[in-house]
Amino acid sequence: MKPLFRAITLILSCVFFMAAFTGRASAADDTLRFGVAAEPYPPFLTKTPTGQWLGFEPDLIHALCEQMKASCEIKEVAWDGIIAALQSNKIDVIFNSMRILPEREKIIAFSRPYYETPGTFVGRKDAKLAYTPAGLGGKVIGVQGSTGNSEFIRSAYGKNATVRLYDTQDDCNEDLVAGRIDAMYLDELGVLSFLKTKDGSEFELKGPGSVKMDPAIYGYGVGAGIRKSDTALKQRIDAALTQLHDSGKYQQIEKKYFPIDIWPH
Repeated sequence: MKPLFRAITLILSCVFFMAAFTGRASAADDTLRFGVAAEPYPPFLTKTPTGQWLGFEPDLIHALCEQMKASCEIKEVAWDGIIAALQSNKIDVIFNSMRILPEREKIIAFSRPYYETPGTFVGRKDAKLAYTPAGLGGKVIGVQGSTGNSEFIRSAYGKNATVRLYDTQDDCNEDLVAGRIDAMYLDELGVLSFLKTKDGSEFELKGPGSVKMDPAIYGYGVGAGIRKSDTALKQRIDAALTQLHDSGKYQQIEKKYFPIDIWPH
């Protein structure tokens, strides 16, 4: 019996070691690390001087974790390295307005979309421009890099216009105000707060332009990025998002920040 007992003991030791190593030993210690970029993107994400995360996405993260009965941690990661951070297990979920793009789906998995917002050009109120590839010919368009918006603009408008990529949306906004670019392109909801500021008062929404957005480039909404191997986590997040919407909790969060419904239909 002793050899059998030793074998059982060894197997149980391995099981507990692997559970501790993966950090998923039980629901009680299920801490999910949600990765976000430090750059402000109101009203989706901002960080106070005291280190508190505010906005639509932090609120939704906390609601998701409550729904899943999991503790959560919001971890700051550079945007251009956020997928690498997920793949190297530094974070468990990307929750940072990342569009679901076919090219990204080759590398990581996504939850069901949790919001969708149309893209739009923004320019000076008195600008006499047609926001078509021909109308913006010879002009400079600013857009945040490493986004679905940048891929769309470069593909649809880049042959006629100069496309200038920015690390942050704030940098793009500053160049628009300074006149270093003629127009910028971004998610409509992401620019509403800028247009209400003194610097943004001379600018307005110019519409989506004349080119139809190709989902293969522009994506299928915004979702949570997850490692392909974390199928159980994807199922949990998908279920929790649906439950939050069905219960009305999603709408309560949404109305704090947006004048329209952004739930994907």
